[in-house]
Amino acid sequence: MDKVAIFVDVQNIYYTSRQVYGHNFDYNKFWAHATEGREVLHAFAYAIDRGDEKQKQFQNILRAIGFEVKLKPYIERADGSAKGDWDVGITIDVLEYAKEADVVILLSGDGDFDLLAKQIRSDADKEFVVYGVPELTAGSLRKAASEFIPITQSLLL
Repeated sequence: MDKVAIFVDVQNIYYTSRQVYGHNFDYNKFWAHATEGREVLHAFAYAIDRGDEKQKQFQNILRAIGFEVKLKPYIERADGSAKGDWDVGITIDVLEYAKEADVVILLSGDGDFDLLAKQIRSDADKEFVVYGVPELTAGSLRKAASEFIPITQSLLL
């Protein structure tokens, strides 16, 4: 049985699923699909904390599924733009937890992770699976992954 470590860029998955399909991602369906026949060693969901009640309920749903939820505070800049990026945190965790896993699963379409995918595949000799919305997943990330699994209607609410 393969050992798997899962890393979810919650903001990326939320916005890309909503933009392309107009629906939310179904984390229960994803969990069933990604973990079938595998032992889950670690599962992290990285999100921005705005402190609202609906968001807290969503985070509790993620915890009930099996994710450890990591939160970063929402920061609004003086010019009105927002900051809330987990790229470095996700990368550090992948480098740390991939050591124990046979398979690394990343949910994100962010091309910044292509170097991470290449690193894990070549140096650690691990399978690196990416789930992303096809239209909004960087080509470089798709190429760097061992396998790209498109997020389609079957993984949406």
